[in-house]
Parts: sequence; structure tokens; C-alpha cells
Amino acid sequence: MKYYLYNSKANNGIKPKVPAGVELIDAVGMDYPKFFDDLNPEDEVVLLGGDGTLNYFVNAMKGYEIKNNVYLLGSGTGNDFFNDIEKRPGETVLVNPYITNLPTVRVNGMEQLFLNNMGFGIDGYCCEVADQIKAATPNKEINYTGIAIKGLLFHFKPCHATVTVDGETHEFDNVWIAPTMKGRYYGGGMKMAPAQDRNSDKLTVVVYMSKSKLKALTTFPSIFKGEHITKKDMVQIFTGNKIHVKFSRPCAAQIDGETVLNVTEYEAEL
Repeated sequence: MKYYLYNSKANNGIKPKVPAGVELIDAVGMDYPKFFDDLNPEDEVVLLGGDGTLNYFVNAMKGYEIKNNVYLLGSGTGNDFFNDIEKRPGETVLVNPYITNLPTVRVNGMEQLFLNNMGFGIDGYCCEVADQIKAATPNKEINYTGIAIKGLLFHFKPCHATVTVDGETHEFDNVWIAPTMKGRYYGGGMKMAPAQDRNSDKLTVVVYMSKSKLKALTTFPSIFKGEHITKKDMVQIFTGNKIHVKFSRPCAAQIDGETVLNVTEYEAEL
């Protein structure tokens, strides 16, 4: 039997489209391990959603040996995972091979797995502002690009960053973004780490810096195509198994698009 699970709190409560005759199960508050304990070996599970849905699932199932086939039917607003494996919303993908070797992030006293990235800087700021807009106007469409532009020009101030990769420390001024990437994409389609392979045993940290707000703004769109990495004076890239990033002041961060407030440092490890 095939079970279709969805999050009734996502997508403004609108049920995702599924084939006729398919019964949807609301997974909000579900005890995932117990649900899987009750399945037969041949049963299959389909998760409906995007990055947030899959992130929640892998953390809820952390330490559990999954024996059933689990699929993701892409229907969310954030689909960086699908972009990375070159799939599109509406397609169904077996995710078991992708969720067996995920990195851990430790931040603000909590520890969790991430699927695509641990972001820190103006990306976290954008998620923070988006959350505020959603709280005030739940059905309002979020313009993340507009939030980023206003942040770059007026509201977000870059930081000094200390980045340590496998024990080697680097110092940078005027840092706008310093995410650690498991996949290539984040932020709804930005190709932040073009050379990162999610099947690799390494993570990539990308440091985006500029003293000039105008230069930071005009270069920003190049991230969508991964062309920012040619700006050697603005972008530094490191790969490793254990990455620690510390900012000179607290900023919002995001883990696969979920906001974490008042972050000064994080540590990601694979």
C-alpha cells in the first residue's frame, strides 16, 4: 500500500493536487517512527511538499532505520533539493539514497540535520522578514528578491566573520553571506555552490563579502547562475568536513529555509 502524507499548515492550508482516488493523510503532529513501525515491509510512503517537508521528516526520523521506500512528490514553494537533483515540482523521487548521509548543524544550543544548507547572513535576514510578513498578512505573496535588495541597500549590515574549516581559521571583513552547503542550491534557486556534490563526503562554505553596498547588490543576481564564484575579490570558497562560522554580531540564520534568530555562530559537520 502507498501512503500519501502532507502538511496541512503549509501552502496556506491548500491541499496539494494528487491523482484521483488518492487519500491524503495530514502529517502535522505525526509520530513518524511509530507510523513506520506499523507499516508492512512492502508499504511505500509519499511525502508531498518541498525542502521544509523533507527537512522536518529527516529530523523526525533521525536515528531510525528506514526500511520502506520513501518518495517526495515535489509540491512546495522551496524546491532547492529538486533543483539540485535536476527534477521539477510535480515529479516523484525516491529519497532514501539522499537522506542516509546528512550533515549536522549545531546552533543556539540545538542540533539538527540539514538537507541543503545552513545559511547565515542576509539570507537569514530575508527569512526573518518573510516570517514577519506572513504573521501580519498570512496570504500575502513573499517577494524574497525585493527583501534582499532592500536589505543589501538599507537594513542589513555586513559583519566580520571567522571561518574555521577542518581546524584552519580564516578572517574576513564585510561579510554578507556565509552559508555551508550540502547541495548546490539554496534560497529558492540560487546556485550558491556550483561545484558541491550532495553525494560527496565534504561540505562547501561560501563567503560573500564586499565593503561596497552597490557592488554587493549588483553582483548578487549572478548567484542565481553560479557566476559569482568568478569574483575572487568578493567570494571565497572552502570545502571540508567540519565548518565553524562566527559573526561579529548576532544575525538571523536559516536551516533549509527555516529561520533561527539571534545567531552568533554555528558549526556544521558531515
